[in-house]
Amino acid sequence: AAAAISAAHQAFAIWRKVPAPRRGELVRLLGEELRAAKADLGLLVTLEAGKTLSEGLGEVQEMIDICDYAVGLSRQLFGLAIATERPDHRMMETWHPLGVVGVISAFNFPVAVWSWNSALALVCGDPVVWKPSEKTPLTALAVQAIFERAAARFGDAPAHLSSVIIGGREVGEALVDHPRVALVSATGSTAMGRAVGPRLAARFARSLLELGGNNAAVVAPSADLDLTLRGVAFAAMGTAGQRCTTLRRLFVHESIYEGFVARLKGAYASVRIGDPRDPDTLIGPLIDEASAAAMRKALDDAAAAGGKVTGGETVKGPGQGVYVRPAIVEMTAQADVVRRETFAPILYVMPYSDLDQAIALNNDVPQGLSSSIFTLNAREAERFVAGSDCGIANVN
Repeated sequence: AAAAISAAHQAFAIWRKVPAPRRGELVRLLGEELRAAKADLGLLVTLEAGKTLSEGLGEVQEMIDICDYAVGLSRQLFGLAIATERPDHRMMETWHPLGVVGVISAFNFPVAVWSWNSALALVCGDPVVWKPSEKTPLTALAVQAIFERAAARFGDAPAHLSSVIIGGREVGEALVDHPRVALVSATGSTAMGRAVGPRLAARFARSLLELGGNNAAVVAPSADLDLTLRGVAFAAMGTAGQRCTTLRRLFVHESIYEGFVARLKGAYASVRIGDPRDPDTLIGPLIDEASAAAMRKALDDAAAAGGKVTGGETVKGPGQGVYVRPAIVEMTAQADVVRRETFAPILYVMPYSDLDQAIALNNDVPQGLSSSIFTLNAREAERFVAGSDCGIANVN
């Protein structure tokens, strides 16, 4: 890790002097190479992470899209000219490259997270050192090979502008603690963020932390229930419940609770679980047995707290993957197990009586990433968006 960071710092001394639009040309070429490799890389994401093929291909498309966006930004790194009180004098603002950027990514988005950070870092003049999840190293090595194709076409990119270091927690700690790493973008659990943030702050480095979420949705009496059913089902079951934005808590108005939950259970029973390469499969395997064990423990805890569990059992699938049926857990109150994020396809469902109560329940967890409301009432939507203590508030 130290050798990779030192080499990246040497690349920084060269790359920061390259004009930004020229740096954007490298990112444009990277986007072209990703387009050419989309089918292969998308399949590799499916094979290694267990995401369905449509999700694997969609993740690579996100990489292509951020490259397009960053190329445009390479011509927009401008500052301000500021008037002062002194005669014949002005101040000029310019933005300078920062230095080596460390990227620590998680298994659930094994390639897109790297691109979101790297495309922007590269046009800003910053090299990248990437520590992928130890559960998904192959996709990272493949992306590095694709980057090297783009660099070869570019012609005069310095060596070690992008590098991958494979390893576990100790490698991530080396990135966080190294004085040559100016910024670390880390994706993972809230606990990981609490450990990384202070260590970077202690040496005045910068951080971008994308952490876990215990995301909730509110289903209001006026909701379009067909739209809601589709939205809730994919939000809760997509990527086998292993997204930081996965829907984990659902508050349904008491006047429509029984009918909607019955329809939701029907949708859960109908989904196909199995080989993620099969286009008819909606749910592939969990990342590993540890995830299945955490799911079983959460369901046991929920049942002990009075929850009514539907689904959650292990099912037969191809190969040695761990396959589970997504679970719906009907709760009468937001117990401790509900307030804890479990990275698995568990949806806790609770009734509510008025919108203020639902907003309070939405906010009553330690995590605050994403939230949603399904309603055709504009006033309800505005109240929810204003009241939801989350970074993202979706409407319908």
